[in-house]
Amino acid sequence: MGLAWTSMGGSALYIETQGITRGLDSDGKRRGGGTLKTTGQMGDVMKESTQIAYTVARARLADIDPTNSYFDDTDIHMHVPEGATPKDGPSAGVTMVTAMLSLATDKPIKSDLAMTGEVSLTGKVLAVGGIKEKTMAARRAGIKTIVLPEDCRRDWDELPEYLKDGLDIQFASDYSSVYDVAFGR
Repeated sequence: MGLAWTSMGGSALYIETQGITRGLDSDGKRRGGGTLKTTGQMGDVMKESTQIAYTVARARLADIDPTNSYFDDTDIHMHVPEGATPKDGPSAGVTMVTAMLSLATDKPIKSDLAMTGEVSLTGKVLAVGGIKEKTMAARRAGIKTIVLPEDCRRDWDELPEYLKDGLDIQFASDYSSVYDVAFGR
């Protein structure tokens, strides 16, 4: 689950992914595969984040399991529900990468986990705003563990104790740290 800033104290941001495996052509090779389709009312910055997340997920999968050809054989459809609510910004990057890797590796993500952070092409986790509102949203959603960018540690430290109480916060400067938290390494 991702976390989004809103004027009403933040909200949970769900990212859905579905793989579509293509059939074989007359030579026994896959038709299609390796494309990303996105839906949901996303602004330009968030659309750009989906492309970056797709590249990072492909690169990370090659590191995790070089024999896994999921992204080569499968088209990915990523949807951000609640289409009536406009969404924009880069902070769902780590959530998008995690959703795609969950699909490609067939591993579930911890159910009480939420995260926020922009991801760069090289897998760096970059700072985002709205940490207070996003923490409030996580609490409302029953989240126990939150992954935040390392560069947001000061924002976290400045939050009132009642917001931080009972939450396990993990800071990440690189996507590999997010992966370890999300998939229990």
